Amino acid sequence: MRICVYAGSNPGANPAYGDAAERFGRLLAERGIGLVYGGGRTGLMGRVADGALTAGGTVTGIIPQFLMDKEVGHQGLQDLRIVGSMHERKALMAELADGFVALPGGIGTLEEIFEVWTWAQLGRHDKPCGLLNAAGFYDGLVGFLDHAAGERFMQAKHRGMLIVEDSAEAMLDAIAAYRPPAVEKWLDKART
Repeated sequence: MRICVYAGSNPGANPAYGDAAERFGRLLAERGIGLVYGGGRTGLMGRVADGALTAGGTVTGIIPQFLMDKEVGHQGLQDLRIVGSMHERKALMAELADGFVALPGGIGTLEEIFEVWTWAQLGRHDKPCGLLNAAGFYDGLVGFLDHAAGERFMQAKHRGMLIVEDSAEAMLDAIAAYRPPAVEKWLDKART
């Protein structure tokens, strides 16, 4: 099994974010789960990879050439794949992964987890998607998503497809127990 982790290329303001990233990487390795991620050496991306590597885990990094040219690729990986574009990066990461987890991060992290969650909602895959809510980082976003579901811009079952956990252990336990819901995308076919 391999989990794709999306994470900030910056460390963030709270040291708890980096600690959570490193802990998640270590726990993946301890449970025999491979890590697939964006291939960077900086920020939370680097911390999750280093955590997995330190614990003897298997790490696959996928990075576009333009980021390698900026020297942000992690040189300590067993498997660092260089691709031509961000689109190729995301497609290969999704193909290699059996589930997806977003650690704290910015626009890129959010875009990546929302894309694979959307694919799940549309039935393009049945892999679990989750937010590791380290130090309450995603509290505001989770509140907004609950509001969006309450306003009927998504079904409650689709909102429930996005796992939200505060610890690495709880996240991996939830991923192991995940069963995708059998629901259609549209809320009201008569109104679409």
